Amino acid sequence: MGTTSSALAASTATFNGTSEFAGDLQQAINQAVTIASIPLTQLEDNVSTLQGQQSELSTLENDFGAIQSAVQNLASASGSGALSGSVSDSTVATVSVDSSAAVTAGTYTLDVISAGSPSSAISIAGADLVTDPGASSISTSGSFTLTVDGSTYTITPATNTLNALAEAIDSAGAGVSATVVNVGPPGSPDYRLALQSTSLGDENIQLNDGTENLMSILAEGTSAEYQVDGQPSTPLQSNSSTITVAPGVTVNLLAAGQTTITVAPDSSGASSALSSLATAYNAAVTELNNNHGTTGGALTGQSIIMELEQSLQSLVSYTGGSGNVQSLADLGLTFSESGQLTFDQATFESVSQSDPQDLQNFLGSSTGGGFLESATNLLSGLENTNNGLFTVTNNSFQQQITSDNQEITDTENRITTMQNDLTAQMSQADTLIASLESQVSYYNELFTDTNNAIQNG
Repeated sequence: MGTTSSALAASTATFNGTSEFAGDLQQAINQAVTIASIPLTQLEDNVSTLQGQQSELSTLENDFGAIQSAVQNLASASGSGALSGSVSDSTVATVSVDSSAAVTAGTYTLDVISAGSPSSAISIAGADLVTDPGASSISTSGSFTLTVDGSTYTITPATNTLNALAEAIDSAGAGVSATVVNVGPPGSPDYRLALQSTSLGDENIQLNDGTENLMSILAEGTSAEYQVDGQPSTPLQSNSSTITVAPGVTVNLLAAGQTTITVAPDSSGASSALSSLATAYNAAVTELNNNHGTTGGALTGQSIIMELEQSLQSLVSYTGGSGNVQSLADLGLTFSESGQLTFDQATFESVSQSDPQDLQNFLGSSTGGGFLESATNLLSGLENTNNGLFTVTNNSFQQQITSDNQEITDTENRITTMQNDLTAQMSQADTLIASLESQVSYYNELFTDTNNAIQNG
């Protein structure tokens, strides 16, 4: 048909000539269609080029998105709550820091006079002997009264078994935990109900089946006693192993002894974010470099490549702050001989410990100045889904693709119409030629017959 478009073949008329010149007429149709299809081929090539540019643009957008994510992670990690706690003796206590609280850095000396202990009780030997806790219980009663430090709770097991009794106590929220223990010798099991208070201190624990008390005291609990920085002179007491030594700083008491609690800036999150920033930056630079030169990628020669390169340069050349931290290089981000951004974690950890305020002043926040606000604004201008550079550029490509596709459709329709008109015209011409050829043949035969008759007469 003389065109690369399959859409034309499905909607055009077919020329079926019978004259001697049918082949010439078909060739004329083909040549006309071929010439008319030249713009169509150019449009299809242009759409293919634009789609390749869109694909490369998407790759770059993902690369810059990774940079944006690294900056956001750095902002989160370097916030006011980016502190961590440690203890000098982890056998005495452990510490945790609530990043959502207004925590401040500091050092505390914790003296644990006593880590305290819970109260505990076990069912008496005179209760019903239980050899199978899944089949029987320490009492035939269907309801029990549990007393914990003066508060009473009604306990109704699902079945009359020791296992069900323990489960009912655990789910009652009574401040005790229940377990089933075997105190009998091998071959002669004797399962008992053991109860332990969830709080420290001396708490009376008793279980009554309506007829008698079923528990005997195993151990009277004691409260935890401790001092922080030697205060107060009379040690503090607590019925919980978990205490608060400062806003957002929680300590779990483990054993008697002394330990130093240190709350300091946590550099691990920021360090990871800076490492990710270097990796993402290098990936973006590599992809941008692929779009240069005679063998460059789909966006070679497009202005967006230069704009993105300038944005990266602006990102890493930021300076600000004061003291010992005024550039990314002071954080350990420097360029290698190959032009790649490298991160020295040791440099960053050193400055985060020695100059935490200088570090915070340089970084700032995503909305409060410093590197983070500059980087956030710059990247938002590129990645904004409404009017960012990537969105605007992609929309421009898509508009051109839509326009070209419409022009392809219009051109195909024009070619189809032209081809149908030419086919009709050539069919008429072929029919006329075939008729004339038939007449010529008739008169030639008539002349030959007449001439032969004259010669033979």
